[in-house]
Amino acid sequence: MALPFLPGNSLNKQLGKERFHKSQHFNVSDGLPMLVGLEKPGIGGELLLGQKIKPKSSVYPKGQGSDLPLWVTFDKQALCFEAYFQEAVPEAQTETYRIRKCKIFFYMEDDTIQVVEPEYKNSGIPQGTFIRRQRIPLPPPNDDQFYNIFHFNINQQMVLHSRTFTVTSCDSFTRNFLTRLGVHLNDSVTVPDDPYSSLREQTEKSMKPRRPYERHDTLKQFLDHDRKVLRFFCLWDDTESQFGDPRELILHYYLADDTIEIQEVISTIRGRNTMPKFLRRSKLPKRGTPQMKQPGEVTHRTVLNVFSSKNQGKHFILDNLKTGAAHDDFYKDCDLTVGGEVNVWGRRVLITDCDDFTKEYYRSKYGIEDFTPVQYKVAPAPKPPRTMPPYNGFGSEEDSLSFCKGLLPKPPQKDFHKFMEKDRSGLDSHVLNFRAKMVTNDPLDRDSAFIVSFYLCDDSISVFERPQRNSGRLGGKFLERGRVKKPGQELCKSEKSEYFTAQDLYVGASLCFNNWNFQLLDADEYTFNYMEQHAEEFPKANVGNILSKLRSIPEEKQSEIRKFLTLSDPGNTGFIAGESFRGMLTGLDCGLSEHEVLVLARCFSERTEQPEVDVGLMLAVAQDFLKKKRFDDLTAMARAFAHQDRHKTGRLCTKETRTICKAFQLPLPEKLLGDLLSKFADGDQVDYHAFLAGINRLKNPVPPVKPEDTLKFDLNLTFDAAEAPVKNINYSSLLEDVFILHSNNTDPTTTIP
Repeated sequence: MALPFLPGNSLNKQLGKERFHKSQHFNVSDGLPMLVGLEKPGIGGELLLGQKIKPKSSVYPKGQGSDLPLWVTFDKQALCFEAYFQEAVPEAQTETYRIRKCKIFFYMEDDTIQVVEPEYKNSGIPQGTFIRRQRIPLPPPNDDQFYNIFHFNINQQMVLHSRTFTVTSCDSFTRNFLTRLGVHLNDSVTVPDDPYSSLREQTEKSMKPRRPYERHDTLKQFLDHDRKVLRFFCLWDDTESQFGDPRELILHYYLADDTIEIQEVISTIRGRNTMPKFLRRSKLPKRGTPQMKQPGEVTHRTVLNVFSSKNQGKHFILDNLKTGAAHDDFYKDCDLTVGGEVNVWGRRVLITDCDDFTKEYYRSKYGIEDFTPVQYKVAPAPKPPRTMPPYNGFGSEEDSLSFCKGLLPKPPQKDFHKFMEKDRSGLDSHVLNFRAKMVTNDPLDRDSAFIVSFYLCDDSISVFERPQRNSGRLGGKFLERGRVKKPGQELCKSEKSEYFTAQDLYVGASLCFNNWNFQLLDADEYTFNYMEQHAEEFPKANVGNILSKLRSIPEEKQSEIRKFLTLSDPGNTGFIAGESFRGMLTGLDCGLSEHEVLVLARCFSERTEQPEVDVGLMLAVAQDFLKKKRFDDLTAMARAFAHQDRHKTGRLCTKETRTICKAFQLPLPEKLLGDLLSKFADGDQVDYHAFLAGINRLKNPVPPVKPEDTLKFDLNLTFDAAEAPVKNINYSSLLEDVFILHSNNTDPTTTIP
């Protein structure tokens, strides 16, 4: 049962309402009250009875479509339609209407429309923007709505501000966009003929000017060939004249306007004045006369005097037959060839050669392939060899040689590019280290261990003697770093001396350094890896060359290898010990050096990981380095770490920690510093408090270390037999690669990765 419409029995419409403002519907204009707010809402923004509000968005209401605003989604995107409208011409006798073509642009970002009429020459009508960009309402009775994208189609009429436009076609972007929206586009229609435009075309065709002008359009040639110049090397033989001689010229042909410029190659020893140009840039006629023509003598057209009278004056017309025109043939690009001649105002210039761009131009345009240069110079006599005086023994040979090359001696130039390429870069030291022994009869020197280091950046060599306990010898630096000459060379000679290179150092090599004989016994892991990675530079580390030597051994030795490997592996596991494999190849005498045997064993071996070094030993070695270098800036380093740690977490990344250590010149080797930072790091964050406390020898002292431990971290060498990375050799894979591939006639020089 419905409640009666009495107070307290019906729902209050004003309950919960907060807006009660009123719109301004009346205003006073020129002293008269006027109603100005027909479309304004009532109290609180509520619509009045029968009132409708025009929608702000014509297609997509709020809450639908993309999250981005329309001015971002459809920025710089507009639909283009071809259209026309018919305009009546009531006061003209020759025409009753005109067809005016225009373009309609619909901007999707704000549903605005712009109508533009293309400008035609001498139309007499103000053309251009016909309707400025704006939102256009629909014709009545729907004038409270605006045109949107779905109101457009081909072969339909649209009323824009009381003017009817007929849409005829659209561009490809508009067609694809509307098709993706699901709009079925009609077929394109043709624009009807405009009687006035047809009449004007017929009139223009029938008009013949009394003074026709000829126009030579050279803009296309200029735009296509601007800044493109053909260069020829020429010769002008002027020996017949007095004090004449052959003169070298350079001819420039500009493709933009077919002009030619000639410059002379002036030599500093001929005594001629330097002239800027031999021929200024201009068109060069083929049959140039010594005498220049007078102004007005050369004309393209002839002016005829028809009649002359006192009453009517003088009348002139142009000769259409061009009876008096003078035509000169100018040189074109097709007239210039290597070996041809050019007439430069009576001077015969021979084209001897051209540059690469000119050759490519003639090859692509004319298909010419023969560009054989003309030989006009006598071959210069060979220079006599310049013998250098012998070396006198003072200073270096390079420095002494610089005194013989000029009056002002200069210091010898070093290979800077090689230094930048092979210098130390991070953990890549570019230093090859070998363990060696001295070849001598002295028992003390024979038992000493040496380390030979070869620096790839400058081909220098240094020798270091390792200290041994209870030997009575302290060890240390044996040979200062520098380039070492090969033995057996004369001291005072004219030729340059030969020095040891990186290819001369390998395991098993016998070297003589300043009358001291050494034999290389082993190399560290970095040296082996570097030589194997650059196998094209080190033939001893090229696995392909080593395998080719094994494939070339006779069948008798191959059977011996198989038999030895079978007996050495009774369990048929496919692996043998590294020492057994090394002894087998050394005893077979198959032409392999000690270094090649080690490289082959490393290639087919099982690698064992290096044991981790104790953190306590690393800290003891670090404190020993700091003690020897008298480094006491740990407090300043702690302040620098705290300043860099902005979040006060007690941790910094490894890169920042290493940078601060390098800034304070912490005297620790690169390898030792990197290992210590990795021990105190959790991921990429280093606990710098623990790192500083570990290397602080005053607050946290550790027992002293042995000299060999310090030497191991200082030179980063591991030559001990217990730490050898080669353990077992996979001989089954070796036999398969050497003998089976050899039987299949494969390439023996293939390098196994």
